[in-house]
Amino acid sequence: MAVMGRRPSVYVSSMPRSRHSSPSLGTAVLALALSACAWGAPPGGTPAPDPAAAQSLEQLRAATRPFQNLDAAVAAGYPREVADCLVHEHHGAMGYHHVNRGYLTATPSIDRPQILLYERLPDGSYRLNGVEFIIPYRLRARDSTAPVLFGQRLHREDNLQFWYLHVWAWSDNADGVFANFNPSVRCPDSTRKVYVPFTRPDSG
Repeated sequence: MAVMGRRPSVYVSSMPRSRHSSPSLGTAVLALALSACAWGAPPGGTPAPDPAAAQSLEQLRAATRPFQNLDAAVAAGYPREVADCLVHEHHGAMGYHHVNRGYLTATPSIDRPQILLYERLPDGSYRLNGVEFIIPYRLRARDSTAPVLFGQRLHREDNLQFWYLHVWAWSDNADGVFANFNPSVRCPDSTRKVYVPFTRPDSG
């Protein structure tokens, strides 16, 4: 995504304190398709890669469907306000990361994603695009076997010290259901912050 009006700050290793309770995370840090209504069915353009993952994706959608209403997410423990909207400097965005601190565990559940990914629309409303699962290194060591969800191995984020996986359950994503960024997601210039995922070269 091109940067309009000002040079963005680069977001690598620090995030607003309100997002996570653990300093070891650096208080970190996961659109409905434009053709779908805000309360409609999940998009059909980015299918899960295999039947087992498709079943898990439907389970995730069932669990997060109420959170298309931000008030429901707040009632479940996710914050209402998030300061930064994370973007790729040239290629889409992740959006606002609403983190439920109570869901940080060593073994994440598909029904309880740690992060909801929202997009703030021009009228001030929020659209749920997907989720992000994270496991802090303090709960599952960096050098342990990579956790697996939806048939996908979680990635390492070595600046923020956690494992992670994005799942674009409520938004079509030309780059795939499990891509880090979504080229269709937009962030307001006033809150956009460039994020650069980082994994040490020795990760293998």
